[in-house]
Amino acid sequence: MSLNLHPRIYLASRSPRRRELLHQIGIDFDTLMFRVPPREDEDVSEAILPGEDAETYVVRVACAKAEGALRRIVWRNLRPQPILSADTTLELDGEIIGKPDSVHHADAILRKLSGRTHRVLTAVAVVEGERLEHCLNVSTVRFRELSDAAIQRYIASGEPFDKAGAYGIQGHAAVFIAEINGSYSGIMGLPLFETAELLSRFGIQV
Repeated sequence: MSLNLHPRIYLASRSPRRRELLHQIGIDFDTLMFRVPPREDEDVSEAILPGEDAETYVVRVACAKAEGALRRIVWRNLRPQPILSADTTLELDGEIIGKPDSVHHADAILRKLSGRTHRVLTAVAVVEGERLEHCLNVSTVRFRELSDAAIQRYIASGEPFDKAGAYGIQGHAAVFIAEINGSYSGIMGLPLFETAELLSRFGIQV
């Protein structure tokens, strides 16, 4: 397979962290946007299915985003090029923890994570034509004990919202993290090692 030395892809994600990480490794991209709740696109719903474990869930959602973006390229008559999508979730004691939908939800999530070790799972999918491939990164994060005041200050900053697990490792929540085991960029939302490996299989040299 020939390698494209000047890669350009579509990014099927609203995440500013993923845009930042793609820029970091020199990938040029166009962003494909989806609707957000409460009027989200039915074909890319992030609802958890009954009995679904975290690994199955996050891979399914990442692939659904990629396939949904492919359909939108056809509908909008856009130039064909590889599409990258990703999804990140947390898992603690078998529970899938997504993005908080309120201040109270963010507070509850952070209290669950306080003093505990949780898993962060990020799945990445690339689709081009009829070909779809994906990869999965799983990292662990240990939080220190969080005081009520620390949780309230963090929520008041607005940073927990639109982030899986109600925190961003690249922001102020870094002071909550006692230890990580795995991929820092994966915890941010796009594991760069796995992403580069996946893109290379589509002829894109990173």
